[in-house]
This record gives sequence, structure tokens and C-alpha cells, in this order.
Amino acid sequence: MNSLRLPAAAAIALSAAAFLGGCVSDPEPDQMARTNLKTAPADLQLLCANAAATSTGVEDTKVLPLRSRQLDSGTYQVDLDAGGTMMSCIIDGEGNVQSVQPS
Repeated sequence: MNSLRLPAAAAIALSAAAFLGGCVSDPEPDQMARTNLKTAPADLQLLCANAAATSTGVEDTKVLPLRSRQLDSGTYQVDLDAGGTMMSCIIDGEGNVQSVQPS
């Protein structure tokens, strides 16, 4: 009798999972995290990486942008790992580095 309960329980669990899976929908494109978060363009991140390499004396190949965010309409902050030292770079949309400092 136990051998009949296991397949029945498995069938109920699979049915419930299929039902719940149909209730979940993908977010609209404008609601996805990547589209809601304004990150710095790649060229600005690279300019910050070069500025951090210069200010720390670390080889530029050892400076990696980790994350970035838009601060206001024309300014971005880029967080970098400069050979193990965490750095923060503020850069405007024109590519002018405003500051590079340890974070």
C-alpha cells in the first residue's frame, strides 16, 4: 500500500509545481534590474581603471572595474579593485575623472 502513496504524492507535487510555474511571469523589460540601474558606460569604466592605475602605481592590467552606478544626470561612480586595493572613481559623462580615492 505504501508503494501507491509515493507515486500519487509525486504526481500531486509535480502538478502543483507546474501550476505555480504557470502563475509566475517574467518581469517586463523596463522592470528588470539591468534596465533600472544606470551603470557607467564601458569606456568610462576603463578611463577610471587607468586613472586608478596611475594614482596607485599598480599595473593597469591589474585594475578591474567591479561595479558602477549613475550618481546624477552626468556623473558616475565606478568601484575598482586596483591590485587588491579598493578604489572609487567619480567620472562625468564626458570622460573627465573628477576623483580617484581609496574606498
